[in-house]
Amino acid sequence: MQLSATLILAVLTAGISFYAWSNPAFLESWILEPYRMQRNNDWYRFITSGFLHADITHLLFNMLAFYSFSQLVEGVFTEVFGPITGLLYFLLLYLGGIVVSDIPTYLRHRNDPSYRSLGASGGVASVIFSAILFNPVAGLYIFPLPIAIPGFIFGFLYLGYSYYMSQRPGSDNINHDAHFYGAIYGIVLTLILIPRAAGIFWEQLQAYIS
Repeated sequence: MQLSATLILAVLTAGISFYAWSNPAFLESWILEPYRMQRNNDWYRFITSGFLHADITHLLFNMLAFYSFSQLVEGVFTEVFGPITGLLYFLLLYLGGIVVSDIPTYLRHRNDPSYRSLGASGGVASVIFSAILFNPVAGLYIFPLPIAIPGFIFGFLYLGYSYYMSQRPGSDNINHDAHFYGAIYGIVLTLILIPRAAGIFWEQLQAYIS
């Protein structure tokens, strides 16, 4: 059986996160730290910080959301562009979402020596909102709710939760703002690659509402 990029990325992220929890020096060398990045040119942290998570709850939330939506996106990209190009575009969506969503954070905190963040939030948001364009009404079960939530409603709840967490005092090292930038990146890139996704989204949404 051929392994999907979705499964490989999820397992790799979980493995690296678990390792980092038991190795503080490793976590320090991979975390997003704008102040240090600007002075040491540690630009690799834009990518590596996306494979780290604050705790098991943060990891499970991100990877369950990622796995729930990414199989659809990976399948569509593979069908439209073929296995190799489709895979490359899927990686551009996910890894690119991690990088692009962290750029505003870097610019805002590059002179703040105390700021640090981690997580795949930007990449996950990119995949979620790409999937919503293809199938906005697909039901998603979220424990402990007994009913399925349409994807587009989950998307709004996801962003609402991110906004709430970003406004809370204190720091959990999670870059909640990255969800917003990742969502925008995911929508824009998907529409560039597959412009007809806009029509698919609108038709399905109209049918659902009516």
